[in-house]
Amino acid sequence: MKKFLIISMVLLCTYVVFAKTDKREKITEIPETKTLRKITNIPFKEGEVLEYLIHIGVIDAGTARLELKAEGKTIQGRRILHSVGIGKSKGVFEYLFKIRDRYETYIDSEGIFPWLFIRRVDEGGYIINQDYKFFQHKNQIDNGKGQLFDTPEYLQDMLSAFYYARTMDFSKAKKGDVFTISSFVDNQVFPLKIKFVGIEDVETKTGTYNCYRFNPVVQSGRIFKNENDLNVWITNDGNKIPILAQANILFGAIKAEITHYEGLTNPIAKVK
Repeated sequence: MKKFLIISMVLLCTYVVFAKTDKREKITEIPETKTLRKITNIPFKEGEVLEYLIHIGVIDAGTARLELKAEGKTIQGRRILHSVGIGKSKGVFEYLFKIRDRYETYIDSEGIFPWLFIRRVDEGGYIINQDYKFFQHKNQIDNGKGQLFDTPEYLQDMLSAFYYARTMDFSKAKKGDVFTISSFVDNQVFPLKIKFVGIEDVETKTGTYNCYRFNPVVQSGRIFKNENDLNVWITNDGNKIPILAQANILFGAIKAEITHYEGLTNPIAKVK
């Protein structure tokens, strides 16, 4: 779970080459036993691309890219969005700690919940291969290894949680309010909690943006010194895209900063 806390910073601001996968055929029609939800305010669409530069201290350590694509297949007549998150190390970190990671999620375009999650991780030789199939109509997950798990309704995966969080209404949030998103991580339900800090302008290399600031609540003492050592800034507009994420950890500092965006649904809250 320690790795998820670091990676979630980048997935909430994103992270994580090109591991080949042939899992698309697993998206098939499945019997529906309940009416699936619909979310009316969806702040993203196919064609959205977000790119980030990852810093460790003053060193440029890696890059991350999230692309949202339309998927030709449907489930129960509902259109699917396919998100691919790719991250890799760069520069000196290519030699010190080579990273080649790929995350994919196939999301219901109306309900913003996952049907299929694919994870291919290679971090310095640490390998993870996961294929989770979500039976949202039954509140179950098949982990691809012969195990079936009962889950809460509309459970997210590590990547779909990023998109679902953007559909949440923060306009009336007060300082200290905590929002919880439950995700399925490493064969268990993980409640990701984000605490609202306030609204402020944040300066980056691409400009200054008006943003919501959040503290994803973390456990102190292992990687983080304090529970508020992880901060994420999300644009205060109809897109709610992560602009900056910073983490102070026991062995230094990590920052993920946006470098490029395109295909946004709404005007961005750029101050200058």
